[in-house]
Amino acid sequence: MAHYLGIDVGSVSTNLVIIDENGKLEEAIYIRTQGQPIRAVQEGLRMLQSKNGKWDIRGVGTTGSGRQLAAVIAGADVVKNEITAHAVAALKEIPDVQTVIEIGGQDSKIIILRDGVVTDFAMNTVCAAGTGSFLDQQANRLGIPIEEFGAYALRSKNPVRIAGRCAVFAESDMIHKQQLGYKVEDIIRGLCQALVRNYLNNVGKGKEILPRVVFQGGVAANVGMKAAFEEALGMEVYVPKYYNVMGAIGAALLAKEAGVKKTKFRGFQASDIEFTADSFECQGCPNHCEVVNIRMEGKVIARWGDRCNRWKVIEN
Repeated sequence: MAHYLGIDVGSVSTNLVIIDENGKLEEAIYIRTQGQPIRAVQEGLRMLQSKNGKWDIRGVGTTGSGRQLAAVIAGADVVKNEITAHAVAALKEIPDVQTVIEIGGQDSKIIILRDGVVTDFAMNTVCAAGTGSFLDQQANRLGIPIEEFGAYALRSKNPVRIAGRCAVFAESDMIHKQQLGYKVEDIIRGLCQALVRNYLNNVGKGKEILPRVVFQGGVAANVGMKAAFEEALGMEVYVPKYYNVMGAIGAALLAKEAGVKKTKFRGFQASDIEFTADSFECQGCPNHCEVVNIRMEGKVIARWGDRCNRWKVIEN
């Protein structure tokens, strides 16, 4: 049976999935990127190989902020942005989806679909309030495991109103409320409500949010955030089974749909190849572009960052 590999490289996590020719998920790997995307992708390939190195990979798709880098390392046939990947994955599991809420480690996005087609979207990459890294930070400060954060919120009877305009205001307001003696669960529930208000007023501003609403990304694991979205929207919010790897699933589905005759996949042994990255500043014009070199065993096989493509390298 043919199989397809999807890779989603984000700032916080790197996810790899294998799907079969029917689009069924066979394996999923979730790794913390920790600022080392090359290491994370190679570690993911190594883990997949240890589980079953005999998959017949017919296509590879990459997405996420590190999609170009992942494409060079693994040998991708399809490179797509996160909006497309998340929309495709959501449609596969929930064909009648009309709104996708996606909140990851460092950013958040909303995707509006009508009749199976993306008609609008928005991303928030400026304010970290509501993202996974911010919630991790607050859970750590409160001394609560992040896995229990949502459960605390659901126990609240009298949620406190928290200023959620931005991450700095939210944190300082939480500290103030703690000093006034409010219960931890009431503060956490108030924080979830504040972050949802922030999302809807910024990312979702001007968007027509219609059911079915699907909640994806790592933050979807937080039942407190799910409950806060349902409360604010007045409708059910559906969390997919594989909510945290939907981007990678979408990339794999796009690779499958591409129908390439011969894949560029380097094989799982790409985990043992030495890949390095370095950069230089081009002096060719006043733009002074920072050009990134990607090297394989010391040889430059890809470059990006220049606006004019003067330094473009295409591997033979």
